[in-house]
Amino acid sequence: MNPETRQQIRENAQYLRSVRPLDPDEIYEYVEGQPHPAVVRQVLREEAVDLALVEREDGTFVPAPEEPLSVSVHGVQRFPREYERRVEELLAAAYGDDWARGDSGDRLRERVRDIKERYLHRERVDYDELSAHGYAVYHLPDYYAVATYVLSELAADGLLPSKLRVLDVGAGVGGPALALADLAAEGDALLDYHAVEPSAAADVLETLLGSAEGSREVTVHRETAEVFDLASEVEKGGPFDLVLFSNVLNELDDPAAVLTRYLDGLAEDGSVVALEPADRNTATGLREIERAVADDGPATVYAPTVRLWPHQSPESESWSFDKKPDLEIPPMQKRLDDPAGGTREFVNVDVQYAYSVLRTDGERAIEMTPDRSTHAPMADAGNYVTDRVNLLAIKLSHDLSEEGSNPLFLLGDGSQKTDHFAVVTDPSLLNDDLGTAEYGDLLSIQNALALWNDDEEAYNLVVDGETTVDRAR
Repeated sequence: MNPETRQQIRENAQYLRSVRPLDPDEIYEYVEGQPHPAVVRQVLREEAVDLALVEREDGTFVPAPEEPLSVSVHGVQRFPREYERRVEELLAAAYGDDWARGDSGDRLRERVRDIKERYLHRERVDYDELSAHGYAVYHLPDYYAVATYVLSELAADGLLPSKLRVLDVGAGVGGPALALADLAAEGDALLDYHAVEPSAAADVLETLLGSAEGSREVTVHRETAEVFDLASEVEKGGPFDLVLFSNVLNELDDPAAVLTRYLDGLAEDGSVVALEPADRNTATGLREIERAVADDGPATVYAPTVRLWPHQSPESESWSFDKKPDLEIPPMQKRLDDPAGGTREFVNVDVQYAYSVLRTDGERAIEMTPDRSTHAPMADAGNYVTDRVNLLAIKLSHDLSEEGSNPLFLLGDGSQKTDHFAVVTDPSLLNDDLGTAEYGDLLSIQNALALWNDDEEAYNLVVDGETTVDRAR
């Protein structure tokens, strides 16, 4: 297609977009040479992000919504079958239709074992093609689910625009990318998606995500996070509304410095989302990075570990993570697991994750500042141990107790120097909100008994018959 034809299609789209839906069957008549409507449709798809157009199911194009992205997510029951089909097609192309058996199956299983072992011992993983394929089978479903949960919460708070420019740093095989694509499609949003991924995982990502479509533009930068020219990309296309680090910060030599640098590419009202697995090393490591960037640097914690008390910073270990219902077992995982005895060694359906949302505009998910006249900061715990106290606290865990034990929940208020756990010794309607509140919810706790737990080197807030717990917002 010559540039003049493309330009005429663009000009017609710009003129008519505010008048009525753009119909390729109409626009072609206004273009010199009258190119086929299919050609017009393809140009509109390719130019959709730049022209801020969304393709509707009837084949017409309309202006993208001006209001924030609106989606309705009520949980992730399973990994979408369409994406699983693409993974299996990719594996069949590389190893044959029976990819899960024979030599190829053995190699994939051994590589998954090796990745898990290296990850457990915090050793470097090199993502060649075999690693990328094993990673896609084992990790893609839960990473898709995690990103869907966290990003849909941001959308619910009105923090994702309908014209969404995203930088996915260390994008891997594409779990968050697929989640973003689905959320954008549901909300009729435009997605200008950029991935930073130097390894063979980028090949998998490009295959699964596909090329640009009517409301999506995809760019893959095959560079490391440390050398990617952020300033040049921002100058060329503008700042990013969302910068995403999914399961990558723990693999960097200086993650806090890298994250701080990427804050420079963030729009004034944009968000950085960092996701990590729920295991102790990576989850607590994320909190250390968060503190370096938010308490000693330019960012503010939006969620979940909000600093409620001004000029206070936490020092506790804070092994904090959210947990959602397990996924249905993806058939591709079952295919890989069955030849190894069906022990579920290669089944990964847990959706447990640590996350941090950071911003540079000072906005917080919980805009409340406690009053010392009515609530005690956790930083002063040494002064009120053995007393009954009132606190405002954020729920930072699901029930951590072992079967048959008293319910146990990690709490924080952003000032704690040592971990605080609420222990329910006398459940009642007065304190029921402690158990039913969601992860990250703000709680008002009245008349809890503060004790020191020498075995755990932590404070216990005993919630008994004299204690009241209420959601505070």
